[in-house]
Amino acid sequence: MLFAPDTEEALEFVVALANTAEGASRTGDDELVTVAELAELLARYPYSGRIDHDATELAAVREARDQLRALWTLGRDDAVTVVNRMLREARALPFLTRHDSLDWHIHATEPDAPLAERIRVEAALALIDVIRMDESGRLRVCAADDCTGIFIDLSRNGSRRFCSVRCGNRINMVAFRARGRSGKDH
Repeated sequence: MLFAPDTEEALEFVVALANTAEGASRTGDDELVTVAELAELLARYPYSGRIDHDATELAAVREARDQLRALWTLGRDDAVTVVNRMLREARALPFLTRHDSLDWHIHATEPDAPLAERIRVEAALALIDVIRMDESGRLRVCAADDCTGIFIDLSRNGSRRFCSVRCGNRINMVAFRARGRSGKDH
């Protein structure tokens, strides 16, 4: 295991959230335009605490998405500055909690804090582990030329290059066809 389960869960949510952006999503379109689309995302990645289900919350989560996408690509030292700022702005105070079916894990905002704030703070807490373990290299952008999807490489040897099997297969097929064409030219 590379990271604690709650760290991996938070990082996987950041990936899912970030990959709703235009150019990074499966469709290529922005997939977080409506309150219903946010509710669908939260059904797959539940958040405890306050959820308003309104346009104001959607706008704040979209802003958090953009901040986290930008943070994902920063170098380790630059990420520290952003993570610290996010925690300071939220007045984050870490505490252990146990709720629903989850064992002890860390939260740093109250359950009634706005959803976007809780998303940023949980991401920041997870990124603290990434930074402390010097594993920032596992936060990646897809190697496919036409994809801006992000992912966390949790593979044992850290060799994953694509955000999805779909991107990997597509790029491999392009390379295969290119090799075939160059072989016919000789």
